[in-house]
Amino acid sequence: MAGVIRPRPPSEPEEPVGETTLPELVDPHWMHRATELAHTGFWSVARRLPALIREAISLAWATSRRDTAASLGLNVAAGVLTTLGLLATTGVLHQLFAAGPTPDRIRAALPALAVAAAAVAGRGALTIAAGWAQARLVPQINFTVERRLFETTSAVELAAFDDAGFAEEMDRARDRGLAEAGSLVNDTVNLVTGVVGVIATATAVTIIHPLLLPCLVVAAAPEAVTAVRMARRQHVDWLARITRRRRKWMLGDLMANRHTAAEIRVYQMRDFLLSEYHLMTRLETRAELRLARAQTVTRAIGLSITGVATFGLYVVLGALLVGGVVALAAAATALLALQSARTSLRTAVFATNSLYEDALYYQDYRDFLDRATRRIPAGGHLPVAGFTRIDVERVSLRYPDTDTAAVDEVSLTVRRGEVIALVGENGSGKTTLAKLIAGLYRPTGGTIRWDGVDAAELDPRQTAAQVAVMSQDWWKFPFTARQNIRAGRHDRAGGPGPSVETAARDAAAHDMISELPFGYDTLLDRQFKNGQDLSGGQWQRLVAARGLYRDARLLICDEPSAALDARAEHALFQHLRRHPDRAVVLITHRLANVRHADRILVMDHGRLVQSGDHDTLMAQGGLYRELFELQAAGYLAGSAEPADG
Repeated sequence: MAGVIRPRPPSEPEEPVGETTLPELVDPHWMHRATELAHTGFWSVARRLPALIREAISLAWATSRRDTAASLGLNVAAGVLTTLGLLATTGVLHQLFAAGPTPDRIRAALPALAVAAAAVAGRGALTIAAGWAQARLVPQINFTVERRLFETTSAVELAAFDDAGFAEEMDRARDRGLAEAGSLVNDTVNLVTGVVGVIATATAVTIIHPLLLPCLVVAAAPEAVTAVRMARRQHVDWLARITRRRRKWMLGDLMANRHTAAEIRVYQMRDFLLSEYHLMTRLETRAELRLARAQTVTRAIGLSITGVATFGLYVVLGALLVGGVVALAAAATALLALQSARTSLRTAVFATNSLYEDALYYQDYRDFLDRATRRIPAGGHLPVAGFTRIDVERVSLRYPDTDTAAVDEVSLTVRRGEVIALVGENGSGKTTLAKLIAGLYRPTGGTIRWDGVDAAELDPRQTAAQVAVMSQDWWKFPFTARQNIRAGRHDRAGGPGPSVETAARDAAAHDMISELPFGYDTLLDRQFKNGQDLSGGQWQRLVAARGLYRDARLLICDEPSAALDARAEHALFQHLRRHPDRAVVLITHRLANVRHADRILVMDHGRLVQSGDHDTLMAQGGLYRELFELQAAGYLAGSAEPADG
């Protein structure tokens, strides 16, 4: 990915020589559009405006036609009233500047004054109503795009998350694409509001006298150019300093974080971190002062030119007045129109810049959805009510961007009522094979059959309902203990299957949960009020209870006791052997727990190299016996080596 930080200008001093600095940070994924933004001129942005506006209006229209029509239509109507108000103001001034007694002039101006007042009041009411419609529209858009994203991410195949490119696109879509969807519409409405305001003012001035329009443009142009230059300079400077600000934030987070507090004190890192933080702060302060100086110079030049242009406008108006070309009332209205045009023009300029940036990140969101939709597994339609046997026939799986297969042409059979153990060293393919059997991955070669039917032809939701997984890698869901267990089968309401408490007892978790402050209703996250946390072993008991509560016909246990103490581990494995109506696929490095498995399958570098029960494999010799005796040696008093065969 191209870096977003432009080369440091010659005027910007390098970091102090001899100072210890942190390594350069990698550009975050949410900054990947920054280089494009920094090198895109205002007129290039302006040329893309029609397409961007169509995109935003299409999004808004699909979300809520009524609010879209109201937010745009009411702003246009407010612009019409702006024109009407300026014309009425001209009428008021014309009557007030006319010859005759003051009371007569005031009475003559009252009708135009009433129209002007009504126009101002009506414009205010329309603007408020348009703002209300716009405020209603944005949360609806946010909800729509968020729901569509999460409906898609929760449906894609698990293999998609192993694709680094997919994961990066997903992060970009979630972190920036979602946020910019509402902003895209907001900026479009603001742009329309600004443009309508400029058009309304220009229309009124043209109607009053056509010669006033070029005067208005000349007077307003310098301020518009200044606004554009200020916005671009600020944005480019922000990009040039993003890495330093991220360093500063990172250092601050390290010094104010309970997870790092102990190590910072143990290793006395306070002075080191503070020195790095002071360096970043000093450099950032200098950069901010340089920006303030540059902005001030730009603003001063812009205001000077604007002042000259405004003075020129006064001169032109004076000449037109002296020559009798323009009436005094029209000239006064032109000055009022100039103030209104400046405000509308400033709104349009900033909305244009923001709209272009928002559109780039929203496009990331759309691109991701298109790619993710193609990764949603279609599956079959045949019903699944259970199984008697699952046949794995020469199945292989190769992860993206890898040269070797994680599982290489493995064949085996899983029968209901059996406990099958997968054994092997780290990286041998045990977990991947278990995920293939569970249907979490689709094989890149070979076939998996449920009772003779290709799993690809089965209904994926019904197939998944037959499977439960106890993993060594679990997520600490911020729910109550009861909800954490019920998540295993959240849609079961009083149907067959174990209760929450029964599942907890079978996983040796009931006593632990009962000792929590609110028992099963204790919230397991310290970020919330009255929340509690559990140790690793306690969490693993809870995860095991969730898997048992699911009451599935196929139970995958991937190191289910890695964090358990000896008593809890013994209780869990005793329970796993007590249910002959389901198949259990057990993965564990503690080989003492697999001795009673019906079959033990030994994996090595993705291949199935041995199969049989414990006694058979010990008699054969080979990898299983070697691993078992290495572990057994650790339990033999006074011996560090396995006994000779």
